[in-house]
Amino acid sequence: MPGNVYFFLAVIPSIVLHEVSHGYVAYLCGDPTAKENHRLTLNPLRHIDPFGTILLPILLLYSHLPAFGYAKPVPVNVSRLRRPRVQSLYVSLAGPLTNIILSAVGYVMCELSLHVFGYHSALQPTPVLFSMGYYFGIVNLILAAFNLVPIPPLDGSAIIERFIPTRRLPEYYRFRAYALPLVFVFVLVGSVFTNFTGHVFADLENWWFSLLF
Repeated sequence: MPGNVYFFLAVIPSIVLHEVSHGYVAYLCGDPTAKENHRLTLNPLRHIDPFGTILLPILLLYSHLPAFGYAKPVPVNVSRLRRPRVQSLYVSLAGPLTNIILSAVGYVMCELSLHVFGYHSALQPTPVLFSMGYYFGIVNLILAAFNLVPIPPLDGSAIIERFIPTRRLPEYYRFRAYALPLVFVFVLVGSVFTNFTGHVFADLENWWFSLLF
């Protein structure tokens, strides 16, 4: 099976689970907005954004740029949280934490392939379980690292939010809602002009892979 197929088999559920985790943690903290909008579901059709989940990763892959994507953001109403300033941080970090856990699941899948089912060499033809685990692990590791970058609207910007005065939060939330182009600029500039993004993602991939052997 081609690597790009494994990539999409990994990236779509990973992005969906990332978004659902935001809504679920918000629900636990008192905000039922995601539930009211029927977004606490694993049905990918509820979360897939045609451009961000499918077209953008394809364009980046075939442009030899670091591939990433996004799903429709799960709606969260911070004002409905029981402790908005604290729990909004929990909601934001739930996504990257979910991806870290899923990356560990991918690692376990590779370990099972290597040490339980008799696959002992990276030089042999790659079995399906190893390929699925590898892409699942790498995709989720990169999603976690990427979303922790403190640029709105990425989840890492929640750390910046902690230092914004309460009276300024409505303005910040309005800015964050339209800040996604900043992420594109960050990725493209970092990849095309300095290849910084590519180096970081490659280092993460090499580190994760080195744990297996």
